[in-house]
Formats: sequence, C-alpha cells, structure tokens
Amino acid sequence: MTPDQMRDASLLELFRLEADAQTQVLNTGLLVLERNPTQADQLEACMRAAHSLKGAARIVGLDAGVRVAHVMEDLLEAARQGHVRLQPDNIDALLQGSDLLVRIGSDADWAENAGRDVIAALVARLQGQPAEPAPATGGLIEPVIPAPVISAPAIPVAPSPLPSPEPVEAQVPADTGAEARDRVLRVSAERLDHLLDISSKSLVEFQRIKPLNDALHRLKRLQASASRALDVARESVLDGTLDPQAQAMLGEARQLLGECQQMLSGYMADFDEFGWQGGQRAQLLYDAALASRMRPFADVLAGQARMVRDLGRSLGKPVRLEVSGETTQVDRDVLERLEAPLTHLLRNAVDHGIESPAVRLRLGKPEEGVIRLHARHHAGMLLLELADDGAGVDLERLRDAVVARQFANLETAARMTEEELLAFLFLPGFSMREQVTEVSGRGVGLDAVQHMVRQLRGGVRMEQRSGQGATFHIEVPLTLSVVRSLVVEVGGEAYAFPLAHIERMTRLQHEDIVQLEGRQHFWYEGRHVGLVSASQILQCAEGKRDEAGIPVVLINERDTCYGVAVERFIGERTLVVMPLDPRLGKVQDLSAGALLDDGRPVLILDVEDLLKSVGKLLGSGRLEKVDRGGRQGAGAQRKRVLVVDDSLTVRELERKLLTGRGYEVAVAVDGMDGWNALRSEHFDLLITDIDMPRMDGIELVTLVRRDNRLQSLPVMVVSYKDREEDRRRGLDAGADYYLAKASFHDEALLDAVVMLIGEAQG
Repeated sequence: MTPDQMRDASLLELFRLEADAQTQVLNTGLLVLERNPTQADQLEACMRAAHSLKGAARIVGLDAGVRVAHVMEDLLEAARQGHVRLQPDNIDALLQGSDLLVRIGSDADWAENAGRDVIAALVARLQGQPAEPAPATGGLIEPVIPAPVISAPAIPVAPSPLPSPEPVEAQVPADTGAEARDRVLRVSAERLDHLLDISSKSLVEFQRIKPLNDALHRLKRLQASASRALDVARESVLDGTLDPQAQAMLGEARQLLGECQQMLSGYMADFDEFGWQGGQRAQLLYDAALASRMRPFADVLAGQARMVRDLGRSLGKPVRLEVSGETTQVDRDVLERLEAPLTHLLRNAVDHGIESPAVRLRLGKPEEGVIRLHARHHAGMLLLELADDGAGVDLERLRDAVVARQFANLETAARMTEEELLAFLFLPGFSMREQVTEVSGRGVGLDAVQHMVRQLRGGVRMEQRSGQGATFHIEVPLTLSVVRSLVVEVGGEAYAFPLAHIERMTRLQHEDIVQLEGRQHFWYEGRHVGLVSASQILQCAEGKRDEAGIPVVLINERDTCYGVAVERFIGERTLVVMPLDPRLGKVQDLSAGALLDDGRPVLILDVEDLLKSVGKLLGSGRLEKVDRGGRQGAGAQRKRVLVVDDSLTVRELERKLLTGRGYEVAVAVDGMDGWNALRSEHFDLLITDIDMPRMDGIELVTLVRRDNRLQSLPVMVVSYKDREEDRRRGLDAGADYYLAKASFHDEALLDAVVMLIGEAQG
C-alpha cells in the first residue's frame, strides 16, 4: 500500500494491516515459546504485539478484538513475570487468539453474531476458566481459520497501541548514516519489472559491441594489408616509368592511408575503453535491478512452521520445522510459486513420514518429529533440501500398490530398483493411502509438486532411508528473468532448450538408430528412446547437419523422454528472457525470446508444449524419419501438395507455380474429390478454396482436423472472400494460413507454402 493509499484508507483497513504484521510476530514467538516457555525476548515481543493489537482494536471500535487481545496480553504478562508457565494447551489457545484477531478484523459482523460463542469460549480458556465443550483438537477449541494464515510481508508498526490515522512516508533519521541506508521504500512490482526489462536489454545491447569491435580489428588488418600493397606498387614504379603526377598521387594516397590508420587506432582505443566501461555499467545496472526483485527465502516460510505444528497437533504428532538458509536471496516470482509445492511436501512429511509418538519411542527416536528445510545457492540455482526423520517409504507396500494399481505385474515389480519404485510416487493419481482423509489419500501431491517445479524450469528428486526418513531435493533458478540454456540450430535458426528439461546431449551415428514398430529409436541407459526431428516439430525446413553424427537433445517431462535431432550444437548460454509480445497469444512450442552475444535473436522452447506436439505427431502417424544417410540434394524426395479448387483456371495457375518451384502437385475439383485423395495418398500440404460444390472448403478442413492421421497436415485456404469474418471462419475451422485471391500474386502463394512446409526438396 502506497503512502497515498494509506492516507485514504479507513481505520479498519489500517487495523487489518497491523493485525497481519503483529499476528506474524505472535505466531513466530509462540512457536519458540512452545519449546522454551521462559525465553524472555519472545515473551516480551508477544506481549507487546498483543498490547498493540488491543489498543488498535479499541481505536476502531472492535470490542471483540479488545477482549481477545486483552486476555492474551494478561496471560503473556503473567508468563513474563513468572506467575505461570506456558503449556501446550496455552500455546494452542494463544495461536487461536491470533487467528481470531485476523478474523475479527476482516469480518466484524461475524465477531458480533455467529462468532460470539467461539470468542467467549476462547476468552474463558485463556483466563483459565472451564468452557463449554467445543469441537476440539488436542483438547482445544477448533481453530476459527482451519488453514494456516499466510500473512503479508511484515509492515513496520510502532509499539504504540494507537495507530496513526494518517500514516506518512518513512522519514530518514538525520543523525546516523547506517539507519538511513536501512530504510525501506515501497515500489510497485510493475515498475521493478520494467526496470529489469530495460536493464536486461541494455546488457544485451552492450554485448553486441564485441562483434563490432572484432569487425573494427579486421578493418585495421585490411588497412595494414592495403598499406603494404600500396608500398609495393610505389616501389615498382620508382624506375620512372610512371609520370610525376601519378607518382605524387601514389605518395598522397600512402599518406592519407597512414593518417586513416592512426585515426582508426585512436578511435579503437577509445571504443575499447567505452565498450569495457559501458559493459561493466550495464552489468551493474542489471545486477542492481535483479537484486531489487530478490527477497529472502524466509518470505516464503510465513505460516509454514505454524502449519506444520498445527497439522501435527491435529494428527496427534508433535512436529517442528527447522529452517536454515532463511536469508538466501531469491526472485520474488520464484518465491511465490514455491509456496504451493513446499506446502505439499511439508504436509506429506507430517502425514506420511513422521510416526506417532508411541512408535517413535519404541524405535528409540525422540517423541517429537523434526522436519529440516535448508536453502542455498549453487551455480546460479536455488537448492532446497527438505528432510524428515520419520519412517521413510515402505518399499514393499509401495511395490504392492504398484501391482494393485496394475502399473506392473508381480514379476516385473519384484525386479524394480528402489529408484524405479520411488518414481511411481510422482505419477498422477498415485497414492498409498487406502482411505481418503482431509490431509491425503486423493493422489494429489508429489505429481503436483513435480509439475509446479517443472514450470519453474526446475527439477525435484527423492531419496529415502527406511526407518530414518525421506529427503526431497529441489533445484530451481534463482530468477525467471534469466535461463541457462543449450542453444542449438534448427532450420538455420537458433533455438534454446532450458537446461532444466534436458537429460543429456549426445551424437548418434547412423548405425545407432533402429526401427521399432515403424518409428525410429536409439538405445539409452537400458531403454529405447524415440527419435524425432526438431525441424518437423517446429515446421521449418531442415538444414545441413554436422558430419560428425546427428546432434540429439534428450528432453524429459515426468515419465516421458524423447531424443530431438537438431542440426548443430551452438553451446550453453545464460540468456536474458524477453517475453513474447502478448498480442501474439500463446505461440505453440515457444515460451520466450532472447538475444545471443552477437545480437542474433534466439527463441526459447517450451519443452512441455514440445512434448505435446510430439504426441500429436505420433497420434497422426506422420512422424518423419530422421535422415540416416544425410541429405542427398537432388536425390531427396519432393514434397507433395494437393490443390482443391472448382475453378480450372485457379487450379492450373497454382499447379504451374508450385510445379515450377519443384513441388509435386495433385489437383481435385471439389471438396469431396479432395477428401478422397487425402484418404488414399500422402500429402505434405493441402491448399483449398472455400466455395465448392458437393463439399465446401470449411467442411473439408473440419474433416481433416477430426482425422487422427491428418490432423497435423498443414492447410492453406485460398479464397475470393477477403472479409475478416470469412478469414476468421477459415482459421477457426483449423486452417493454418488464409490467402485472399483478391491480393493473390505468385510470390505470396509460394512464400506461404515455404513458410508452412519448407522448400520442395524435403
């Protein structure tokens, strides 16, 4: 909330802001006091937070909030003075009071009506009086807010019980420079994103100076060569065969060339200095803009320790969360998207991993279970380790569950390794729970975790030690504004595979490729992996590959893995992500763009989308084979085009144009004739009119898109109708390109065909 918004806010809105901040202080402190009830600093902090909330509630007229905060303050003050020792039941009641204060601030009517009995019961319990029985968790009243409250980032609040009705902007103390440096200014996320976008583009632009500098050095070498050639020419005519005027001109040219060399050397020195200084400043600007988006990892943990504690209490398991690396800096977008998968894993650890107190004591473990979460940086990535000291995974039960759900037979399951068995836990809908509870058993968990982490261009894996707990390793980028990628060449253009989705890169020899059920495969780590061509997926003409084998990128998503054949490995790069223009919508198989060091554009591939495209090609039965023998030039098979039009003139014009460019062309006189041809022969492209007898072009395109074998066939509509509604009607039916005959000319048709299927020689 900006200062202007705060000035315009009501007192109730200000109370909600203060309640968010102070209840976060209460939740953190009470969890510490549960383990050490006499810790003075936490008792003082919690008592002060309750006191501030009492005063704030009185100012805004929330009598119920005053009552709750008052009895909480009394209990905490008594504990601070040593008159009482806080027990787990007291902590439960105080935590519920914290929840109630947030609820009262957000719904005053509830507090005065439906919530009166709940509030009265809590007040009585905090005062040590017997209360009416209520739905209980561990002998206490059911929390008013069943899920843990995820508070907003803490807002500095003065300890005074009276909030200022007109907050002002933070003032910088005039006496100390250190405090001035620590002040916090609120800046909108949109402005930070814009600043990062400008700085990243500035950084990329300065990277283009290097090839320009290299070109200037080449120019300098050319000048030196020209100077030497001129000297040789001048010496060869010193015998007097050249007239004096020509000799003078040679001397003048030599002098001018020398001056040019001196000027170029001076300018190059200045340019080198400018390039280095500018590059350094661009990098500093980008680093500073990126740092402004970074937040400590602790920000994603707000409420998580409380959630673990409350869930454990509800299941009869004392559990605590220990966190290290809270100050690790991470991009705010990454943090926000990490909250859900971390919550999944923490709830799973409490429910599945940690044993009951009786079982733990029998096994010689402490009664209280511990979940440890550690965060750290490594090679530009955020590494998270989440480990519990519970039972681990019962591999035999997991093996039985795999067989029971018919994922494998008994013999196959018996041969599976631990790693293979654990992989089943990440399958959609897989659960080892026979009964569904509020916490688990629905099969929504690790699969969702893996999917969310993959969306962050990261990965997750699991380890376990039977009887000693499980550990999850999560690796995600520190920021989504840059991505480590493998840059390759496809169709003569640069594309980037995010490294998080690459299992490995390799080169295949022609003899490594085998045919299985009509598809190409190769052997990788004991299994056959399908081989597909990147040029077919991206619908571009295939260029010449390296002679040292076929470059292949192995991509994976969940349990799916394919080898994607490219033309050349350019190398690993860290790319500054440049979002595509939102007006383009979702571009198939692409997620963003970037610029290489030399200024060339590169498209960053959406690997999940890419795998879906491969699946569609497999379903259509039109997956092209990766050329095992290399391109043979004129010997390669020509691409076939079907032209469907009821006009003889149009048919012949299009046929001649395409044949002249090298395509093999067949014609059909109407939609029905074209449909019969499509079902009986193979074509690489369909060009059709709209208005035709028996079956029009819209019907034909609709049938093509419904046919599994033909649905990926590129379709171009060529029609006299040039209205927007006609164009939309054709594209909505499934056409890939719409060309109006009114603006028809030879190159327009041929350019569109090349764009859709490439040159004639496939």
